[in-house]
Amino acid sequence: MVGALTAAVSDVLSPRMPAQACSVNVVTEYGEFVALEPEWNHAVERAGIAHPFLRHEWLRTWWECFGGGCRLHLVVVRTDGRIAAIAPLLCDTTHSYGMSFRRVRLLQNDHTPRADFIIAEQPDVCYRAIWNALFERRDLWDVLQLNQIPEGSPTLDRMSSLAAARGCLTGLWQSDDAPYLQLAGNWDEYYDGLSAKFRQNLRNRLSRLTRIGEPVFETVCDAAALPSALEDAFRLEASGWKAQEGTAIDADPAVRRFYETLARRAAEQGWLRLLFLSANGNRLAAAYGAAYENTLFLIKTGYDPAYAQCSPFKLLTYYAVKNAYAESLTTLDFLGAAEPWKLEWTPTAGGHRWLFVFGDTHKARLLHRAKFRVAPALKRWSA
Repeated sequence: MVGALTAAVSDVLSPRMPAQACSVNVVTEYGEFVALEPEWNHAVERAGIAHPFLRHEWLRTWWECFGGGCRLHLVVVRTDGRIAAIAPLLCDTTHSYGMSFRRVRLLQNDHTPRADFIIAEQPDVCYRAIWNALFERRDLWDVLQLNQIPEGSPTLDRMSSLAAARGCLTGLWQSDDAPYLQLAGNWDEYYDGLSAKFRQNLRNRLSRLTRIGEPVFETVCDAAALPSALEDAFRLEASGWKAQEGTAIDADPAVRRFYETLARRAAEQGWLRLLFLSANGNRLAAAYGAAYENTLFLIKTGYDPAYAQCSPFKLLTYYAVKNAYAESLTTLDFLGAAEPWKLEWTPTAGGHRWLFVFGDTHKARLLHRAKFRVAPALKRWSA
């Protein structure tokens, strides 16, 4: 079902836009979502989004694997018939601070490292149209939750301002700072710029590995090679603490299905990269990644702890960075949190924020107070 909402001309259209040039549809049915794929990806490309996490194949796979118990709520803005913006949202019910509340949120969890609205053109018109469509249906939500938005995205300021103008309380929560490496200059210049101690450590680890066998760096992106490559990648990702803590891909059938299905679809689109470091015929470290818009993204990583003395994942990263230079990529994005091993390669990181917009209900106001006043005060008191 596609529910058509015609935005109020005085609220949505700029003075230069003809009436009826802007329309808003809310897509709630999976079949309608699937049918949007060509237009959706065209909008992503026109929006200049330099990562794959908002592409249709990514979000479709996410919905198929993690959307159980939720309802699609994709706000699609069109100008002159073509998609100008998409807010990839869902509706669900959740519990927090002893309360059950209705929520509209982005299609995002721990397996989508970056999220946002897709704004392909006319941002002033599109943000206002999205907000009006959400505000019209505020009977669906106590809180609007926009997860894992890159710091600096216009979505944070635009949606906060539009909400405040309607008297809605808002709150901002700081999420992870994801390290990334700008591949300036050439490999030799970058490598020489690393600390002498770190370079010596790399040489020592490489020497240890060479005693086992000649190191081999391998990239798998062909769909025909996926079954065996994915098995090895999942095995290595599950090694060590992830398996013990139950956070490995193989620990949850839905998570495994997500990465298997996504790998097939990403390979078809040409941006999947499975990276391996091998020695003596054995794969010792792996990275499930993507090469997209001149950036290599390291999405899931792991190594065989039996070879920990060689630091196989450190060496895989060494070869991955060197190969990225050879391929003339511009960035290597480590994603996730700013863990010490990532900061050995780069001091630069990009922040992410969660924006919460609270409705005009008594429950929503209570939730805002609990989350942004009481909980921080208790945290300061207990520190």
